[in-house]
Amino acid sequence: MYEERTSRESPVSMSGESDLIKLYSTRILALAADIPHLQRLDSPDATVKKRSPLCGSTVTVDVEVSDGRISAFGQDVKACALGQASAAVVGANVIGRSLKEVETARDQLKAMLTAGGPLPDAPFDALEVLQPAKEFKNRHASILLALEATLEALKTATKAQCA
Repeated sequence: MYEERTSRESPVSMSGESDLIKLYSTRILALAADIPHLQRLDSPDATVKKRSPLCGSTVTVDVEVSDGRISAFGQDVKACALGQASAAVVGANVIGRSLKEVETARDQLKAMLTAGGPLPDAPFDALEVLQPAKEFKNRHASILLALEATLEALKTATKAQCA
């Protein structure tokens, strides 16, 4: 079927937008297919399971903590491709991180999705791949699961070690 194009639409800009969507889709799917640390830990210092009530996605995180930093990490991810991509970035960068670093990453990701905030700082800057999801509020909870579960597990482990 023939569609009439208005003078404001240029083939270049439409093609560029289409390519950008393809690029993000490819990157998201590549991350989702290669999630690090999918093995659960045998003796974690803390385990937290988070679930998004809206879509049913779940992420379970195990952490071991030494000197206030994550020394070992495992996760079980049952989420959409966006949640899986987020978990992949978290898994690839979380070992060695402190409570403050994980909290900052979570806050920055949330601000990027909901308030037009800047991209998360390194080492979590690869979460920028999820920028196109800003418009899909029903997916935000799934995208945040991995960082929220990691943050809660790290808080739990740290509190137990200080007790």
